[in-house]
This record gives sequence, structure tokens and C-alpha cells, in this order.
Amino acid sequence: MRLFGMVWSEMVRRPGPSAAALVVVAFGVAALVAVESVATSSEKRVAGQMRTLGANVLVLPAETTLQDYYAADSHGESLPEEYASRITMAQLKGVEELSPRLSVECELDESSVVLTGVLPRQEFYEQSAWQSFDLLTADIDSFETGGGLGRKHEGCCGRTCQLTTEEKRSLASYAKTRIVHELDRDSVLVGADVAEEHGFAGGETVRLLGADFRVAGVLPRTGTVDDARLLGHLHRVQEVSDSGPVVNVIEVMGCCDAMAADLVGDLKDLLPGARVVTIANLVEAQVTVNGLMKRLSYVLFAVLVVLGGASVASVMFANVSERRRELGTLMALGATPSTVGRMVILKAATLGVAGAVLGVGLGAVSAYAVGLRYLGFTVSTPPAIVLTGFGTALLVAVVASYVPARRAARLDPCTCLQEL
Repeated sequence: MRLFGMVWSEMVRRPGPSAAALVVVAFGVAALVAVESVATSSEKRVAGQMRTLGANVLVLPAETTLQDYYAADSHGESLPEEYASRITMAQLKGVEELSPRLSVECELDESSVVLTGVLPRQEFYEQSAWQSFDLLTADIDSFETGGGLGRKHEGCCGRTCQLTTEEKRSLASYAKTRIVHELDRDSVLVGADVAEEHGFAGGETVRLLGADFRVAGVLPRTGTVDDARLLGHLHRVQEVSDSGPVVNVIEVMGCCDAMAADLVGDLKDLLPGARVVTIANLVEAQVTVNGLMKRLSYVLFAVLVVLGGASVASVMFANVSERRRELGTLMALGATPSTVGRMVILKAATLGVAGAVLGVGLGAVSAYAVGLRYLGFTVSTPPAIVLTGFGTALLVAVVASYVPARRAARLDPCTCLQEL
């Protein structure tokens, strides 16, 4: 404890060099923790998407790029709503569910929110009954009891097929199917985050884009951007936003992987002016990005080792040179060479630990902010990454101080005292 007190007293008296080394170590650890946290959270999210979404297909405007399945309607481009009717009329094999969406920004109590228009599932049946006798007779019983939109087929393994009619009608099913079964034109469903922020529970009236809507219910928390949205009837959202009969995306739930593979080609033939992608495409792209981020974390690790080690070593060499007379005096008073060496190493270790604490905190906060602001999901920092940051900073600091510590331990007290 006395040894640490001496080290701390010396750092307080000479804060400049110590602060410089601490900042370098802290920024290195922060970069390592932030990148690793984002990459790890992204990997978990991709795995969750694969488990939850299965063989889903997206129909998008041809000119759009896409990085996030849940934010597929946030690109600002549009395609005709009539494309959804084409898919319905075509009775493509493997189409289990269909969800055209249009998202617009609006103000709610002086804060910006996204209002997403969705076409209730039941309305597909009502519209199709007017337009196609073939559809009416193809699978009407299945449709009314909760079956799929497409032709009857065997071997279905879709998620929605495994839900009962009552389960599909419940708001809780939205997290699994992303389908709204029934919704009045002047009603909205509120995401969990919006409901929490504004205190909505159901039955309230909200004003959006100059129109009044009744809160029909609060959606369960999904952990996606939908938590910060309101869902309204597609045609009502088109009306109040003056967007016309357009949508940003049509989500097509393929019944199973094998059928979805054929379904992509069928949709491309049916909608030549649209871009058709599967969740597998998105996952593949995200896995590639995750791999790049992992490699970037290795580069940052190398930078931390080189720059952090060089900074600590430089500070410790300078510290030993500046304190020659002080260290010589301590040795003349009875301090052993090992004690002097331990003082140098302890100072470096203190810098490493302090830099790690600051760096881990800065990295975790940065990763969380970047996740919410730019990535659309919450980034958490796993304990393993925290331990890696601490361990790396401490090891680099101790190793970098080894040579300065040996130099300090070999000082000749007589020579040092002659310099007085």
C-alpha cells in the first residue's frame, strides 16, 4: 500500500506524461470494445433473424439498396401497391403471407415518429373476392381459417401455418408473422417504445398528419425498429400523407426454404420492374460485414499493442530519466533494486488499468449510441469483451514498462547522488 501511495503521489505531481499515455491506451481500448461490441451484437441479431424469419422474401423498388430486413421500408423509394394485387392474383405456390408497407415520418407531441401503413390480412380476401373467381374458389376455406394466400401445397413448414386462427389474430403474433389481421381505417397500433414514451395503453386519440387516429392497442416488444413506430391502415396512411397508391416494400412470407427458392424466380418474372431479395441475401451481406468488422478489431488490437505499448514505454523511460536523483536517493536510503523496479511497473499497470476503465466505458457508450442512431438495434457489450479490454491494456502496459523498470533497478545510487 505504501508503494502504491508513492506511485500515486508521483503521478499527481507529474500529471502531463501520465495523462498522455492514459489517453492513448483509453482510445485504443475504446475502439477495440466498440467494434467488437457492434460485431458481436450484429452476429446475434443475424442469428435471431434466421431463427425468426425463415424464408422471407422482400419486393422492393429496383433502385434501392438494403441492409436491414426490419427497416426495408425506410429507403424513401416507392413502387405501385398494385404489385401486391398481382402477387395475390397470381396464386404463386409457396406464398404464405403478404404485407405491403408504406412508412412516412410525422410529428407526435413535438417528437418525430414513423407511421407505417400496413394492409390488414383480411382485406386481401375482401379485395380478391371481387377480382378473381379462381382465387375465391382456390383456397377460400383455408384463407378464412388462417391458411395461406397461395395455392394449396403439401410439406408446408412455414411459421404462420403452425399458428391457430386465434393466435394469428392476436397482437402477440405480430412479432413472429409481421402480419396485422384486422385494423380499422382510423385506428393505429403503437410500438412498445412509443407507448412507453407517450403513456399509451389503448383507447386514446392521437393526431398524425392532420388526422385523428384511435389507439387500438400496443404491440408487444419485438426488439426491432417497429418498437418505435405506429402502424396504421395502409390506405388511410396513403390518404393523409398524399402519397398515392404506392408502398415502400411488399413483404412476402414464403412457406418454406425450397418453395421460397422457386418463389423468388416467379416473383421476378411477375414483377420485372421490382427488386426481389430473400432474407438469405441480407444475412449473407450482414455476415460479410461482420467478418470485416472482426478483422478490423484485429487491426485495432495490433494498433493498441503497438501505440499503447510505445506510449507507455516512452513515458516510463522519460520518467526514469527525470527521477534519477529521486530513485538514487531511495536506493541510498535502503530501497532495493527490485523495489524500484516494482515502482515503475506498478505505475505502468496503474496507467493501463485507468486507461482500460476509461476506454471500456467510452467504447461501450459509443457502441450503444451508434447502434441506436445508425444501425437500428441495441448494441450491448458482452463481459468477455470487457475482460479482453482490461487484460490487453494491463498486459501491454506491464510488458512496455519492463525495460524501463530494469533500467531503474540498475541505477547506481552513488552516480545519481553526484548529480545533486
